[in-house]
Amino acid sequence: MGTLGFEELRVYQLAETLSDEVWEIVACWEEFAKSTVGRQLVRAADSIGANISEGSGRGTYKDNQRFVKIARGSLYETRHWLRRAFRRKLLTDAQTKQLKKLINELGPKLNAYLNSIGTKRHEDGTNDT
Repeated sequence: MGTLGFEELRVYQLAETLSDEVWEIVACWEEFAKSTVGRQLVRAADSIGANISEGSGRGTYKDNQRFVKIARGSLYETRHWLRRAFRRKLLTDAQTKQLKKLINELGPKLNAYLNSIGTKRHEDGTNDT
């Protein structure tokens, strides 16, 4: 059985959904909010999926793990910018609820994906790293 392409991974699909929802929200903000908090928020959210995809294409378990950790850092950065947006009253209650739901699902899935990436043992006892 072959390995799934990154596009087929549920964790990647969730990252895309979060990123797209953030984009749609920020696109409606006034210029000052969009050019300050908005740009940072969009970049952080986009970086989650970008790092999952980049890691999957690197060819080694170690590189893939490293990029998934970077994706996890981008998720935390996204959470930070969402907190700023919430405190500055840039998000509606419905938007906050939906984004929180996605983040609460994505965090554990990123950790599970990271834990699933391991070394592959060959018949001769050596490992891929």
